[in-house]
Amino acid sequence: MFTIEELAEIPLFSTLKEKELEYLAGAVEDIHLVAGEYVAHEGEGRSLAIVVEGKAELTKLVNGVEQVIGVRLPGEVGGEVPMTLGTPLPASMRAAEPSRVLKVTVEVFHTLAAMAPQISETVGAAALERIEMLRNATAQRREPAMSVIGPRVDPGVHKCDTFLHRNQIPYERLDPDDPAAVARTGGKASAYPVVALRDGTELVAPTMRAVATAAGLTVEPSREQYDVLIVGGGPAGLTAAVNGASEGLQTGLIESFAPGGQAGTSTRIENYTGFPFGVSGDELASRTLQQAKRLGAEIVVTRRVEGVDPTEMTVTLDGGTVLRTKSIILAMGVEWRRLHVDSIDRFVGSGVYYGAARSDAALAQGNDVYLIGAGNSAGQAAIFFSQHARSVTLLVRGESLTESMSQYLIEQIATKANIRVETRVEVVAGHGHEQLEAIEVTDRSTGISSRRDAKVLFVLIGAQAATDWLPPQVSRDQHGFVLTGTDAMKAGQWNADREPFALETSAPGIFAVGDIRSGSVKRVAASVGEGGVAIALVHRCLQFAD
Repeated sequence: MFTIEELAEIPLFSTLKEKELEYLAGAVEDIHLVAGEYVAHEGEGRSLAIVVEGKAELTKLVNGVEQVIGVRLPGEVGGEVPMTLGTPLPASMRAAEPSRVLKVTVEVFHTLAAMAPQISETVGAAALERIEMLRNATAQRREPAMSVIGPRVDPGVHKCDTFLHRNQIPYERLDPDDPAAVARTGGKASAYPVVALRDGTELVAPTMRAVATAAGLTVEPSREQYDVLIVGGGPAGLTAAVNGASEGLQTGLIESFAPGGQAGTSTRIENYTGFPFGVSGDELASRTLQQAKRLGAEIVVTRRVEGVDPTEMTVTLDGGTVLRTKSIILAMGVEWRRLHVDSIDRFVGSGVYYGAARSDAALAQGNDVYLIGAGNSAGQAAIFFSQHARSVTLLVRGESLTESMSQYLIEQIATKANIRVETRVEVVAGHGHEQLEAIEVTDRSTGISSRRDAKVLFVLIGAQAATDWLPPQVSRDQHGFVLTGTDAMKAGQWNADREPFALETSAPGIFAVGDIRSGSVKRVAASVGEGGVAIALVHRCLQFAD
């Protein structure tokens, strides 16, 4: 707690009278920080923070990278702009060394300003000086880490775009005839994409692992032994990584493509607690990924888990890397169900896309977009693309949307003049040469088919398990989803002296969470909850092992 004498030595409060200082002493927060610890985060509610001892840095996310945009030394204030303008914090403040910070909430500030108007005037004047600094920071164009050159509808280019976007790597995409691209490639390329790095290096049609390596992402585990290894980086896996790392477990997460899972491609999640106006899947994944890394979890991307040995408690990655662990959490989610129409599948990546993400907005821009599906993912995508496309047509096999889509989405779709819903129809063929040009749609009630000009078709028709690679000791249901808890015990393979924990599979020490678990609720919030619970159960499991 600050004394009246200490408060009087702070420049902002040096003109206050004893009564006002007494009020402050009983109202402000006295925060002691170690290096790297945050006083407040960008986007939070407004407050004033004054450095009393040590040194603090103001940081801001610019193109996904945290940059230091200012420093605060003893006596200096942070938060003047949001306090004056009534806006959320435009930057974070963290300790650069062990520090002591005085924090003033908005309620305390208003009370103090009523008692001593000069405080408000001083803070307002300081805010004007800071606004210019913030303007320069936000207006700065960060040089991209790399350029991706190639036609937007090229499958390799689309995959590279998606990979970089979901892994938060700043980049620019250039069409082959763009002057900047011609200057780099001479206007010719043997294959696409061409990934041009800052140092002049060019990667032609690279693997995503090569792109990840060039971008500085982790593609090789740093350890041979972990307390817990998580397979899959969707909401459940990332939440498990956050909780595992925060509780002191040596935590590793293996992701074959990019963190976020299927939820990471969702254009808008409206019913996730704490986001009153919704949140995109990639934004939610981005925040959780940052949190997991900050707490010490190791996130390895572009690596596929090829085998799990429940007896030795090892995980084998592609390339033969074997990792030892004390526990395993299966969180690999599900895969989009395919249409199984040959003339459609040959256009995947060049007009036909499974799933739909915010990064696909450019594909929809000015086009007539078609979506197949009747679930929430399809509804969210239709609403999002309606802001970019000339028209959006939702193709539904069933009688209506009410059986499979949340009512709030149905109501929103009804308000969009450029969204059309067609029921009792299905796509039976695709036409085009190198890319999709048209689709053939059949009315299931009459059998009559019609051809529609279509350059963009998104397919969101549910998901299926991909668990054939799991060992036989991990029991699954008839659809391939992993059995847990009492269901796993009933499968007849459980061999431990205790009963399995609620999320534990038929192999002791191996857990399953999220969409891959049999009987799970296919909602982001449910997956997040299971990811957190799994770590608590891992602790109990390790206690039994000891």
